[in-house]
Amino acid sequence: MRPHIRRLWWLVPCHAGRGLDRLAVQSLKHGGRAVVEHTTTYVAFDNSKETLAVAIADGDARGEVRFWGTIANRAEAVRKLVARLAAKHPALSFCYEAGPCGYGLYRQILSLGHPCTVVAPSLVPTKPGGHIKTDRRDAITLASLFRAGELQAVWVPDADHEAMRELIRARLTAMQEVRRSRQLLLSFLLRHDRATPTRHHWTRAHRSWLARQSFAHPAEQIVFEELIQRIEVACARQDRHEDAIRSLLSAWSMAPVVTAIQALRGVALMSAVTLAAEVGDFGRFATPRQLMAWLGLVPKEHSSGSKVARGNITKAGNTRARRVLVEGAWTYRLPARMGEDITRRNDGLPEAIRAAAWKAQVRLCTRYRRMQNTGKPQKIIVVAIARELAAFVWAISRMVRPAATQA
Repeated sequence: MRPHIRRLWWLVPCHAGRGLDRLAVQSLKHGGRAVVEHTTTYVAFDNSKETLAVAIADGDARGEVRFWGTIANRAEAVRKLVARLAAKHPALSFCYEAGPCGYGLYRQILSLGHPCTVVAPSLVPTKPGGHIKTDRRDAITLASLFRAGELQAVWVPDADHEAMRELIRARLTAMQEVRRSRQLLLSFLLRHDRATPTRHHWTRAHRSWLARQSFAHPAEQIVFEELIQRIEVACARQDRHEDAIRSLLSAWSMAPVVTAIQALRGVALMSAVTLAAEVGDFGRFATPRQLMAWLGLVPKEHSSGSKVARGNITKAGNTRARRVLVEGAWTYRLPARMGEDITRRNDGLPEAIRAAAWKAQVRLCTRYRRMQNTGKPQKIIVVAIARELAAFVWAISRMVRPAATQA
């Protein structure tokens, strides 16, 4: 061996030749046999409806990051790509950004025996001042950041959980359609000076009053009848979704969690299934503060030195789960008591869960009155109660375990 390249083999391993594409490192020798250590090759997809832009980053921190090419966003094309890369690289790790294309690519890569990470798009580091965006550049950037460990993974539900989440979100969509249809009808009546004589809308008396309304012009009567039918169709759709949720709940892995968190005041069945579907695995949050931040219920902050400046809540998390908690927080404006519905939901639950739910009710009702007495605006009080309610949801969910899903 030449003196200028001589090294102590027990301290510094000799790098393999270029024929291995920097993927194998020849390590220590034992009994004349070389022990080979493989590094991981990182593959990133920039996915769209029709195509997948592919970039590859060598395992070495200073290794090459190159654009591999574009393939069709089809299962067979992905299978061929993975097989081709696996033949050249001993260890592969894949990633792509979460988006409208779902988790089919993630599950396919896992089934092929390779790890895959679904990345949170909002947490991908970006360069300020960048004004050029292409699939090629996005894939190369994603591969480089993936190798550097700068990407944040999202929680990926299993197929059964995703199916239940689709049903629960469809129910929320139907509920929004009911609200929108009712607003359209009330606006129509207001434009034609038809003031509602009842105190509240959509009660039995209000519906009877609507049935007695008629308009002189045929066009106006048609519009009125169509709006009535639109409300009836939307309400029927919402009822069907809720019936389906109730019938499928017992077979869902999150059923024990849904039953447990219903012990809390302001968290009835539909609120509980929404929280369970949107949050998923509560165990991925080490502390309740992490769940609060994920829900976007923590205040913004721009502090420096001795100056502390906090603003409104970030609203950076899941909007559906946050809305459910804020709606449930309004119930704590009343004194703490065990009503008929809460008592029924608490029946059969372990004593620890019932005690935690009662502790939450007493604490949050007391805090609501205390903040109200200090002159805080009601909306700020409700958001503060919702933030602490999220902590109690986290605590109770940790007392039970989701049921095992069937393979």
